[in-house]
Amino acid sequence: MGLMTDTLAPDRPAPSASGTDWAGQAEQRVLDGALKLAPARGWTWPMVRAAGKAAGFSGPETELLLPHGPRDLAALLSRRHDARALAALPDPGTLKIRDRIRRAVLARIDAACADDAATRRWSGYLSLPLNLPLALSLLWDSADALWRWAGDTATDENHYSKRAILSGILAGALALRLHSGPAEAEAFLDARIDNVMAFEKWKAGLSAHDVMGEVARALGKMRYR
Repeated sequence: MGLMTDTLAPDRPAPSASGTDWAGQAEQRVLDGALKLAPARGWTWPMVRAAGKAAGFSGPETELLLPHGPRDLAALLSRRHDARALAALPDPGTLKIRDRIRRAVLARIDAACADDAATRRWSGYLSLPLNLPLALSLLWDSADALWRWAGDTATDENHYSKRAILSGILAGALALRLHSGPAEAEAFLDARIDNVMAFEKWKAGLSAHDVMGEVARALGKMRYR
């Protein structure tokens, strides 16, 4: 099963390799249905059940596959967008670090916006206060994947600071892309890219409250437009 399903239900037995393949394929089929239904029906349990039915599963089968319903599908969509972004990125070896970060963020928001209507409902769901821990976890995973692609090997506190900072940038850039357009998103990104490059100086004057404030503002924009 997916990351969030495993995290939220740690006592579930691990499936066999063949079971994992079947479950993964089944999850993706339900997700495909959700992307078609979510724009009109929202990121809700009824939408999850309808997507499961469209994929050929009964209600109980869908709930067994995705016991946390919209939360599980939200995690699956985020991971799909992460994978799509990484697949679109070139070999980072020839790029300067500034270009790596810029391309990585743009690839990630491009991946999300390829499912524009569903991503809007997904982002609105994640912006609800109850879902903030899930939103932050998914943002962190995305930031981690992009930093790893960029060649980051830090194992000290920089490992965590870099991912916290990039999480805020990703949240803000995606919110602007969805609600103001690509020009505003790129301007936001470019205005902050120097902060990433001057990381140590910025980190010295940046508190965890600042990073969380950036993320909260972005999620609020997703929710209230």
